[in-house]
Amino acid sequence: MSARLLTDELWNEIEALFPVYEPSPDGGRPPVENRVVLTCILFVLKTGIAWEDLPLEMGCSYKTCKRRLAEWSELGIWQLIFLKLLTRLRAAGRLQLADVLIDAGLVKAPLGGQKPARIPRIAAGLAASII
Repeated sequence: MSARLLTDELWNEIEALFPVYEPSPDGGRPPVENRVVLTCILFVLKTGIAWEDLPLEMGCSYKTCKRRLAEWSELGIWQLIFLKLLTRLRAAGRLQLADVLIDAGLVKAPLGGQKPARIPRIAAGLAASII
C-alpha cells in the first residue's frame, strides 16, 4: 500500500525539498526518515483515519507525523512540492490552466456575514399559559 502512495519516481522528485534530520549527539532514537513520515501522512489523508489510529507497522508514530506536518507547513514545503509538481505537469503537457477549478466553498466569510435580526415576541406568548 505504501509503495502506491509514494512512488520512487515521485519521492526522487521531491526528496531534496525536505530538511535533513541528524541523530542527536546525546543519544536516543534516530530520527524517522522523511519518506516514511510522508507516506504515513498520505495514508492518514487517503484513508481518513484518525491520527491516533495510524498503524505502528507503517514505521512512524502519529505524534511524529503531526510534529513533522506542522514543521513542514511552517517551512513552506507543501507549497514547494505543489509548485514543483505543477511545473512538471505543465512541462509534460498534462496541465491546462483553463481546466483548473478552484473551490472556494471553504473560504471563511469576513466577520461571519450578516447576523439575522431578532425574532419579535408574539403578544400571545406573553400571556399566562393554562397548560
